[in-house]
Amino acid sequence: MTTRSLALALALLLPLAANAHNFVEGQRVAPVGVADKGELLWQHDEFSYQSWNSAQLAGKVRVIQHIAGRSSAKEKNAPLIEAIKAAQLPHDRYQTTTIVNTDDAIPGTGMFVRSSIESNKKQYPWSQFIVDSNGVVKKSWKLEDGGSAIVVLDKLGEVRFAKDGALTQDEVQQVMGLLHQLLKTSPN
Repeated sequence: MTTRSLALALALLLPLAANAHNFVEGQRVAPVGVADKGELLWQHDEFSYQSWNSAQLAGKVRVIQHIAGRSSAKEKNAPLIEAIKAAQLPHDRYQTTTIVNTDDAIPGTGMFVRSSIESNKKQYPWSQFIVDSNGVVKKSWKLEDGGSAIVVLDKLGEVRFAKDGALTQDEVQQVMGLLHQLLKTSPN
């Protein structure tokens, strides 16, 4: 490969590298807080919101699913979510945290997106749902527009796996194996 060809290849790849997420295995996610909306709570047959921040992620093994407020984004990693549901992981040591970027929703669909999130909270009250109306998490973690990212955290809140985009079937199996391993090594 000539120097000129190499320079061209690097120039084409640099924009892709600049858009890559900033998760680092063995470290915590970049600190971020969501004050507008935030964590959706379901108590006494009523929904409410409270501010949320990434410092709250330690304490349990967890999968963070960050998705744009679009059904197409939700479907990208649906096979992993179905595998997690089927595994019936222990709620006292495992939690799924779904962060929905409603700033990245199709105009006019916000009410439907929020209704879907509320329905999921009722159905899976042990799961955590964060509504990010301003897209601050996406910006802080350098995630793709319209995307779906998956991050596995250990009990200390450290990243053990991360991918911005749809997981392959092999990656779904890898994540499930990792979750089982982390739950074995982190008893109450």
